[in-house]
Amino acid sequence: MTALLASFLFVVLAEMGDKTQLLAMAFAAKYSAHKVLLAVFLATVLNHALAVVAGHFLTTIVPLDVISFIAALSFIVFGLWTIRGDALHGEDKKESRFGPVVTVAIAFFLAEMGDKTQLATISLAVQYQNMMYVLMGTTLGMVVADFIGIIFGIIMRKHMPERSVKAISAVVFILFGLNGVYQVLSKHLELAHVWGIVLLIGLTTIAVATRLLRLNKERA
Repeated sequence: MTALLASFLFVVLAEMGDKTQLLAMAFAAKYSAHKVLLAVFLATVLNHALAVVAGHFLTTIVPLDVISFIAALSFIVFGLWTIRGDALHGEDKKESRFGPVVTVAIAFFLAEMGDKTQLATISLAVQYQNMMYVLMGTTLGMVVADFIGIIFGIIMRKHMPERSVKAISAVVFILFGLNGVYQVLSKHLELAHVWGIVLLIGLTTIAVATRLLRLNKERA
């Protein structure tokens, strides 16, 4: 029971202001709260199960930096996707019911790879030698912390214009993506080269975003 409570409290505190909590807020401004919360739960169970059972083997198959780099690029794509709007999904009636769940779950799973809560889960499992309680505690902690982010996302959606909500969500995703690219590349390249690549990706993202905004105006 100590392992459950300790894992829960540690993750709740660690998630406050973390990127995945902010991602929950951004996604809740786009999708319904129960779908975001379900996706967070599914992604956390899978991710933390890997952490407590075989997380340390994953990097022998796929380097963690590769996973982190892919995750960073995916955030930028999510940002552009948010700007593009519903046209990517089709009409609401044609959209798959589970589309948002899968989308958010993948984003959270990638975001958690190598994140401090995943690494903490591995450490907690080693310390308490109780994988089930650690998995339950860390998963519950993630859901509670991200639920707080979801509440803020709902408030944004209800009290702000849709265009502003989309803009804020897109900026959150893109900034996380650029930061992730910087974090990965800074381990392997000189700082000047890293900033050059980040700048190039940033400018490309801005160009694509500008084009998408123009297309949105033409469709309006």
